Amino acid sequence: QVHLVESGGDSVQAGGSLRLSCAASDYISVVNCMGWFRHAPGKEREAVAAVNIRIGHNGGSTFYADSVLGRFSISRDDDKYTVYLQMNSLEPGDTGMYYCAFRSGAWCNAPPIRADDFHYWGQGTQVTVSS
Repeated sequence: QVHLVESGGDSVQAGGSLRLSCAASDYISVVNCMGWFRHAPGKEREAVAAVNIRIGHNGGSTFYADSVLGRFSISRDDDKYTVYLQMNSLEPGDTGMYYCAFRSGAWCNAPPIRADDFHYWGQGTQVTVSS
C-alpha cells in the first residue's frame, strides 16, 4: 500500500508560480511511475505530467500535457519519496484540483497518460489562478 499526500496548492494571479509536492509513504517497487492529474469543474480529469522512477537511478523520462509544456516541470527526490510539480506562468485555465497518482511496478505509458494505469491516488490540492 502506498499513501500519497499532496501539498502546495494555493490561489495565485495569472503569471505566478507554484510548486506542488507529492510525498509517498514508499515506492514499494524498483520501477514506478508518478503522475500529476488535474480536475476542474465541468471538465474531464486531465493528465498534466508524469515521471518514471527507478530506485537507485537519477533522472527518468518525463511526460507533459501539451497545455503545460514549457511551463510546468516535474522532478523527484527519491530520498524523500517525493515528486514535485513546478508550475510557472500560471493561467486561469490551470485552475483545478491537482492529484498525484502512483503506478507501482511499471513505467509510465507513453502519452496519453491514462488515469486507469495508476494504483494509488492522493486526496488532492487546490490550485486557483485568477486573471
